[in-house]
Amino acid sequence: MAFLEGIQIKNFRALKDVTLGRVLSNKTQTELPRLVAIIGANGTGKSSILDALSFLGDCLNLGVEAACDKPHRAGFDKLRTLGSTEPMQFEIRYRGEGEPPINYTLHIDCDSAGHVFVSKEELRHKPVERSGGKGQPLTFIAIKNGKGAAWVGGKKIPGNRVPISLANDQELAIESIGALKNHPEIQRFREFMKRWYLSYFVPELARRTPVAGAQPHLDRTGENLANYLQYVEREQKPQFKLMLDRLGKKIPGLKKIDYEPTIEGNLVLKFHAKGFDKPFFQRAMSDGTLKLLAYLLLMEDPAPASLVAIEEPENGLYHQLLATLANELKKYAAQERGPQVFLTTHAPNLVDALTPSEVWVLDKRDDGFSRLTRAADMPHVQDLYDQEIPMGSLWFSNHLNVYPQ
Repeated sequence: MAFLEGIQIKNFRALKDVTLGRVLSNKTQTELPRLVAIIGANGTGKSSILDALSFLGDCLNLGVEAACDKPHRAGFDKLRTLGSTEPMQFEIRYRGEGEPPINYTLHIDCDSAGHVFVSKEELRHKPVERSGGKGQPLTFIAIKNGKGAAWVGGKKIPGNRVPISLANDQELAIESIGALKNHPEIQRFREFMKRWYLSYFVPELARRTPVAGAQPHLDRTGENLANYLQYVEREQKPQFKLMLDRLGKKIPGLKKIDYEPTIEGNLVLKFHAKGFDKPFFQRAMSDGTLKLLAYLLLMEDPAPASLVAIEEPENGLYHQLLATLANELKKYAAQERGPQVFLTTHAPNLVDALTPSEVWVLDKRDDGFSRLTRAADMPHVQDLYDQEIPMGSLWFSNHLNVYPQ
């Protein structure tokens, strides 16, 4: 079960310098749990943390300039922290199942002509065969401004660091070096980053009946809900009906969920509500019901993402459902096949289901930049939680204030 032990973000919007969990430059911190919830007032940078995760995945899949130029980011100058002249900097500490950690550093800069490029990329890792001995981590990749060295030979053979020069300074070196078969750990790390999923579910889009065509994963907005259902029904026909039965029992007011194919070959969900003889179709269901259904379907994905991030899942949901959703997400993240889950939220009811080590508080310092503090590191919070006071109640009663430096 692979996961992020920690991530540091510098010079990305209001995130001048924030760290979640353990990274190479600060190994005294505790590694991140399987579920992480970030709370804080409006405008403190919660969305920016999730977008930083999305940005890293986009850098790997699209290149750094295309990642900066996505419509909601509007280019490098809008992304880099106001007033900063330093590169945007990211440090990731990743651990694969049964493997030593990989420490990865990425710096992204822009020249006077507006050209965005990778100014620094470094990956350090101790191969498995060295982990039982006294060997130090190897620097597999060390590149500045497109030139440097990489360990491209067999791991057991010394002296295989060779100079390299990248043809495209907008692409990440791990995209090519991570594909080499003799570095399976780096290959798994690359695939881990490629498969991050951020959910921005839009109920109105989920009501549509799209063009037929099975799709293996639910997209970020939920617009392909019917296509995703078609894929699961086709690939896992015996389990599909059981899955709908499970979902029907978890959504209040429903007896069951059924489906029928359209002429075009898509599937349309039928919701059998208590007290009604005839079913409702998904276009007639409430935003909250469709949203809860989408999250539950996301957790049924037979090949889930490596990391799932959801922004404010409470929007449109009845408050008493939030603890249920949080517990479902915790169980999902703890499964052997489950991803690591990141949430942002304004809902104390959802936070009630979490522990101090799963909650991080974001606030603004006097200089206008964001500060991030783990709730378990705040005075008295763990003691109060041990006295069976839920985290949401501590938050609502103002016990999660960030103390001045």
